[in-house]
Amino acid sequence: MLDVVLSPLQEELDRYFAAARLRASDYGEHYVELWDRLEQASAGGKRARPALVLTAHRHLGGSDERAAVQLALAFELLHTAFLIHDDVIDHDDTRRGVPTLIGAFTERGVSAGVDRGSSQNWGEAAALLAGDLALSHAHRLVAQVQTDAGTRDQLLDILDRAVFISAAGELSDVTNSATRGSLPVSDVLATLERKTAVYSCEAPLQAGAVLAGAGEEDVATLGRYGRLVGVAFQLTDDILGVFGEEATTGKSAHADLREGKHTTLIAHAATTDAWPDIAPHIGDPELTAERAAVVRERLRECGALDDTLRLARGHAELAKAELSASALPSALTAQLAVFADRAVERVR
Repeated sequence: MLDVVLSPLQEELDRYFAAARLRASDYGEHYVELWDRLEQASAGGKRARPALVLTAHRHLGGSDERAAVQLALAFELLHTAFLIHDDVIDHDDTRRGVPTLIGAFTERGVSAGVDRGSSQNWGEAAALLAGDLALSHAHRLVAQVQTDAGTRDQLLDILDRAVFISAAGELSDVTNSATRGSLPVSDVLATLERKTAVYSCEAPLQAGAVLAGAGEEDVATLGRYGRLVGVAFQLTDDILGVFGEEATTGKSAHADLREGKHTTLIAHAATTDAWPDIAPHIGDPELTAERAAVVRERLRECGALDDTLRLARGHAELAKAELSASALPSALTAQLAVFADRAVERVR
């Protein structure tokens, strides 16, 4: 989505995991396997977060590419940690059709003759540890960025705030899922902002800007833009989780419905006459693909899809308005305007 070279980042990731596997070899094959699976968990993503770090840094006059790549790597590892911990919270054995770290270690245990329940516990323990390792190294990377002490403190504050708010958002998400009935759209949007938008967009942009020596006003503008575009991105993700083509997204088109995930689709539907037909199927673990197709049609008919599309596009437009009203370099605003558009136009 962004015009930035990510090969130096991948080289750093490769070096990091190679060194970790070498260290892990002193502690047995299972620990080496954990690092192999952690590396796999970090692979194949869009690398949007490190790309935002590098884009902000470059266009705001940053000159230390090595420090910028190190900072970008920290945010990629932060993302990997959150994904793995999310799998533990949701008890997910697969992600996009591929075994998660939990799933891989569960099957490893079963293959060794361990009962499935104990193997599942082993898988979840391995995933918790892997997420903790990635999170720990993200902090270490930021603490070791070669810059002046004041800038380093600012970067650590940005990372700490991102982790703190994301944890609050994750707790809200779990609380919402356990709540019977529907939630207002405003509550759903607040959870999206806290759980995803801050660490995914706001913090990477601000970190890249701070490392480049940007002023407070520019850093604040990027924060507002990041929160708005991050929500737009997640709203689109929720749409794709129900209406996306499985062959393109790599995700089940009825998993979110089975889980009973509180999205703005559901929040809107709950305010309409269609809700009595939809509600019994939200959170139904036995929901079939055929019944999910009927639910999707009801969500479309009651305006839930159109409403969520409007919300996503509206957040993207507000994000671009922040850019237009700013004194940010034109090359940066052009890049970020395209990023905002693509956040709501994507199909995966």
